[in-house]
Amino acid sequence: MRIGELSSATGLSRDTLRFYEKRGLLLSRRLDNGYRDYPADAVQWLCYLRSAQALGFTLAEIEAGMPLMIDEGGGAPDTAAPPLRDALRRKLADIDARIAGLQALREGLARQLEQPGADCPLAAHASNGA
Repeated sequence: MRIGELSSATGLSRDTLRFYEKRGLLLSRRLDNGYRDYPADAVQWLCYLRSAQALGFTLAEIEAGMPLMIDEGGGAPDTAAPPLRDALRRKLADIDARIAGLQALREGLARQLEQPGADCPLAAHASNGA
């Protein structure tokens, strides 16, 4: 599949596809005429990659876990695979910690509005290690 076809199939720009390829997140081979040729399962992989990003994974996290998350055929990962489930659990814990920090900050700001002169909500947030 050529880059234009992959772009149409995924809705990603050609520049984005080239960026992913440069980072090693997307593989292609070069045809004799110099055009990139992507495997058919590249669409599925890119859907996974974009989903992982939407779930809060950085490209660095995806890159670090990619060897564990891609099946042997090079396709999208098996979401029942223990390494992927562990990565998802870690990300969930990270999100929960962020939510707790934001909730504490929100409560402190609400107290500040209700009681001017109350303890600074930023100091309380900073003492939580955020």
